[in-house]
Amino acid sequence: MKPALYKTTATIHQKTITFETGQLAFQAGGAVTATIGGTMVFGTATMASLSKEESDFFPLTVDYEERMYAGGRIPGSFFRREGRPSTEAILIARLCDRPIRPLFPKDFFNEVQVLLYSFSVDDENPLDILAVNAASAALMISDIPWGGPVGAVRVGLIDGQLVINPTYKEMKQSALDLRMAGTRDAILMVECGADQVKEVTIVEALEFGHQALQGLIDAQEELAQLAGKPKRTYVPYQVSEELIKRVEDKVSMKIEEILANPQPKASTNEAIQTLEDQLCEEWLNEGAEEGLTKRDITNAFAEVYKKVVRSRIIEKGIRPDGRGLKDIRPIWCDVNYSPRAHGSGLFTRGETQVLTLATLGTPREAQELDGLAPQEVKRYIHHYNFTPFSTGEVYPVGRTPRRSIGHGALAERALVPVIPPESEFPYTMRLVSEVLSSNGSTSMASVCASTLALMDTGVPIKAPVAGIAMGLIMEGNRYAILTDIQGVEDHLGDMDFKVAGTVHGITALQMDIKVKGLSKEIMSQALEQAREARFLILDEMLKVMPEPRPELKPFVPRIFTVKIPVDKIGSVIGPGGKNIRAIQEESGATLDISEDGTVYIATSNKEGEMIARERLAAYTETVRVGQIYTGKVVRTTSFGAFVEILPKQDGMVHISQLDSERVRTVEDVVRVGDEITVMVTGIEADGKIRLSRQAVLEGWTAEEAIQRDKPMSKGKDYQSHQKEKPNHRPANFQKK
Repeated sequence: MKPALYKTTATIHQKTITFETGQLAFQAGGAVTATIGGTMVFGTATMASLSKEESDFFPLTVDYEERMYAGGRIPGSFFRREGRPSTEAILIARLCDRPIRPLFPKDFFNEVQVLLYSFSVDDENPLDILAVNAASAALMISDIPWGGPVGAVRVGLIDGQLVINPTYKEMKQSALDLRMAGTRDAILMVECGADQVKEVTIVEALEFGHQALQGLIDAQEELAQLAGKPKRTYVPYQVSEELIKRVEDKVSMKIEEILANPQPKASTNEAIQTLEDQLCEEWLNEGAEEGLTKRDITNAFAEVYKKVVRSRIIEKGIRPDGRGLKDIRPIWCDVNYSPRAHGSGLFTRGETQVLTLATLGTPREAQELDGLAPQEVKRYIHHYNFTPFSTGEVYPVGRTPRRSIGHGALAERALVPVIPPESEFPYTMRLVSEVLSSNGSTSMASVCASTLALMDTGVPIKAPVAGIAMGLIMEGNRYAILTDIQGVEDHLGDMDFKVAGTVHGITALQMDIKVKGLSKEIMSQALEQAREARFLILDEMLKVMPEPRPELKPFVPRIFTVKIPVDKIGSVIGPGGKNIRAIQEESGATLDISEDGTVYIATSNKEGEMIARERLAAYTETVRVGQIYTGKVVRTTSFGAFVEILPKQDGMVHISQLDSERVRTVEDVVRVGDEITVMVTGIEADGKIRLSRQAVLEGWTAEEAIQRDKPMSKGKDYQSHQKEKPNHRPANFQKK
């Protein structure tokens, strides 16, 4: 018997999102399909029975897998099946992970897996926001302990108006792409790209979006009432308050002493770790009570360390490294660090350092995207690499981790709004940010280093971009907003709020919040504090590189554009690409032809450019009467010589037009391989071209040449004409 189907809907600004469960994946903890228009995402949430022993973290896995059948496509790989997840799939998985993770119980350590799949795509409604809602709904109806639901929406800004869940087409007109998720009471996650949008507009968009997502929370709660499973019990792990108090009495003053004398990150970490090790050794080896484990002591120590750091910030306004709440760590920058890279920028803020190197290429080197989103190519590419030595650690280096992909995407989003359009700057740009030292906010350091690298290359960006990471410490009604957070403040704080932008406005924003009830006042204050910091950082950057170089650096290929008729594209390419390969081999340039007939010529020398231009002109030129060409004789006959005046296009010089004097045989004047200069004197209806060498030798005008070649204009072929009038001579011919 077919099982019952449970269904709820939420209408958000005239767009309906539907949640369904009951007929798919019976053995999963929870399984839901979420649908908007013709786009559908299937989400499941399942919990392992037992927690991992001695685990110090919550083992949550969130994966989104892009299925190409959802768009009616066969994967382009050799095996014709989905392979490694695309960058977009990884970013969607991270987008789903961030808002759901904080809502699990703090004492919960059972392994949880959330899996999401694309079931249908309509090329109108994006998948990412729908995936977040599907993950939340699956957890809501599952037997997994969780404090949701969360709703997720996208906010656009079109013609000055805020829009909820705009389509792909509408997003092309939007100055804002803000994705957000939150509970009924608070915003938990924000991911935003913007075209230099003002801070006040961002706050309005967040309020607008949070109000809109309430309907999604209602629909998920209704679904849980209809089909939700009872939440399973689990074995909680908590450190006793008594133990925390004992540890606090033992080490809090010593932690205060360490923090009172600010040291570099490594020295501070070593001092704190030594204190923790001493405590464990003392309590475990010297008759501590039965049942006390090292795990208990280390977790209690971590709670005390967190409490001391946060208390110093709230009570005294003093941060772990001795800075005030708004202080930015010392900054220094450099450019032109690599002598051969097309551009390079080095940005150092405190113990965080990033080197970005830029490479420019032709339009054909743009990244081709084989995914379900409508975007097919990307001409601005940003990659981020996090190295083990940047934190003084040693571990294997392999596949790029999801965190690095996410940080690269954030830096890319921050800079895309200031990249010149392809019509003005026809280059593909790849930037790679190498993290050389890390102590907080390497993603924002990547934004700063990349701005310097672009300007060092000579890319005419619209405005320099800088980034800053903000933090928050909240204790009841008291709070402190921190500018330029370092690693320990991110780990022990309540907010990670990254803001990038120009002097004109915000270009990217990413926010993750660990507390409930972030007010509009706190949000506005954080954005204003970030704006002030951004301006200070820009000042330091512009001291090194005030503006983009007026010209591209020497090793950057120059790209020139030539427009050819669309119907001539085939002639330029030639059979199997023969013609375009010949042009590239002869000129040393790289050619790329777009569908509209724009040809991009990339070369490092002027000579190569000129050769390429000449060959393109030859392949696309239309022969006209009166034009003069220098061509090569490709064939001779008894009645004349055939001359190639343009690539693969020849005409015939009748024997009577080969010279100013009477010619007995063609070979008396020219042979195959000779170059001669000729004038076009006629073009027959069937395309045959008549040429005259005599017209050039005598200096005739086009009109004179046509008049003197009049007997040839009656449409008779050259051979028959020669037979009929073998003694024909030009009017001015004189026998010597």
